Amino acid sequence: MPKFNSSSKVNTQTIRGLKGRRPITALTAYDYIMARLAGEAGVDLLLVGDSLGTTILGMPTTVQVTLEMMLHHTAAVARAGPSAMVITDIPFPEAHRSQDSLLDASARCIREGGAEGVKIEGGAAMAGKISALVEAGIPVLGHIGLLPQQVYRLGGYRKFGQTPVERETLIADALAVEEAGAFALVMEMVESEVAREITARLKIPTVGIGAGPHCDGQILVSHDVLGLTQGNVPSFAKQYAALGDSMREAFRQYVDDVQNRKHPS
Repeated sequence: MPKFNSSSKVNTQTIRGLKGRRPITALTAYDYIMARLAGEAGVDLLLVGDSLGTTILGMPTTVQVTLEMMLHHTAAVARAGPSAMVITDIPFPEAHRSQDSLLDASARCIREGGAEGVKIEGGAAMAGKISALVEAGIPVLGHIGLLPQQVYRLGGYRKFGQTPVERETLIADALAVEEAGAFALVMEMVESEVAREITARLKIPTVGIGAGPHCDGQILVSHDVLGLTQGNVPSFAKQYAALGDSMREAFRQYVDDVQNRKHPS
């Protein structure tokens, strides 16, 4: 595990201090090389997301991801020693176990995985557990709006905040997570104007994904950014490269060279 260096590492205070100064940049990372490259690019926060289940491991949802999987990938990201703050997702259903069990899981993410904080899905209902983790010294990144770990209950993925009731619920969730001590809040698939209102009301920064341009920062799945995603790409994701096409062509050329005895020369 890399040594903690407070002078060079982005930390909770860094992230908090960016609110109102400049937008926060965040990406997912699941392995050593991705973390190295994203860190060198100047990303503020790297999230070892449980999206590794669908992105890396070919699972149908994030629900199948285990704590052991998260620890494995978090450790790979941490070994890159990025200046970005490294946060790991608490996978389904760890956050809904007892407080002691959640504390143990979160502590393992930090001690074994090398994370510098955890992300927990859920709003007001999770405030008590978030508060207890923060009290124990574990930084927490909140997450409201679309909760992918609840996909089976929700029946699919959709936008939140489209009705007055949902708007009020989202605002209450955001305020509760802030009050519990989270250092920042991810808002996923939240209506843009609702995200704007929440961002204005909170003292902690908001990081949006599919939540419009009014958040304090943005996060995307790195594979969407790089053009590596297989299948449907979310409409809100912006592709900055087509590495999937480049890799496929490189592999094709290798196969051709070997079959035609051009490699090795």
